[in-house]
Amino acid sequence: MAKRIVLFLATNIAIVVTLSIILSLLGIGGYVGPNGQLDFAALAVFCFVWGMGGAFISLAISRWTAKRAMGVQLVNGQTGNQDLDWLYNTIGHLTRQANLPMPEVGIYESPEVNAFATGPSKKRSLVACSTGLLRSMTREEVQGVLAHEVTHIANGDMVTMTLLQGVVNAFVMFLARVAAFAVRQAMDSRAANTVSFLVRIVLEIVLGILGSLIVAWFSRQREFRADAGGASLAGRGAMVGALRRLMSTQERVDVNNAALASFKIAGGRSWLQWFSTHPPLEVRIAALESGR
Repeated sequence: MAKRIVLFLATNIAIVVTLSIILSLLGIGGYVGPNGQLDFAALAVFCFVWGMGGAFISLAISRWTAKRAMGVQLVNGQTGNQDLDWLYNTIGHLTRQANLPMPEVGIYESPEVNAFATGPSKKRSLVACSTGLLRSMTREEVQGVLAHEVTHIANGDMVTMTLLQGVVNAFVMFLARVAAFAVRQAMDSRAANTVSFLVRIVLEIVLGILGSLIVAWFSRQREFRADAGGASLAGRGAMVGALRRLMSTQERVDVNNAALASFKIAGGRSWLQWFSTHPPLEVRIAALESGR
């Protein structure tokens, strides 16, 4: 846990420093002009850089972050361990079927039955699975899980999710600041700056929650597409079998790293499905069995 906290802080400090330098180079020091009026063009650039920039920097370093946050150990198919070499060779077979470059392949120590894919591009991707998954599933079921993750890479889901999150971030920042500026202009008191600041914070929270509904909805649709792709690569039986196995182990899903949790084959149980990144497993199984 301490390692994850340190990585989180270091990553965010690096993002803040990098984006501050970019804004400085663009000559954007603020978005309120000398006449006290809002400079919409400067505000748009400011929000775009912070909203999109943070998302894409996180994507660019996603493999590095995942390997260190999850303790992923890479394998190369020549370990001498039958299970690990099979894992590597199976992913190689699936990526060739999908006409993809070979990703990095790794394993991480965890009791959860799960796997994830991440990386900034199809050429620089990582597929990792937990030791719990290898211990709990048959090879056919594991192949279904791996095919699902390879499909995420083939569909470009990591980049698409980053784009969507970046756009949402930028709009939330822009709308909250415009509204807060309007409130400050409408007030004629010494408390105007304080009220404006509070309005901006509240709106960023509220709009951020609404934006997360959009991101979560798209993420759920993406899971259906990855299931269908996994069934195409590994066979419908393997994909359905993997999802059925996951139903009995869902309470062991590790959701501490939200950025990676959304790219795992199974998500944790959510008290409100609207905010869940994964559809219920029974719904996914029904979709596969009906051929949707």
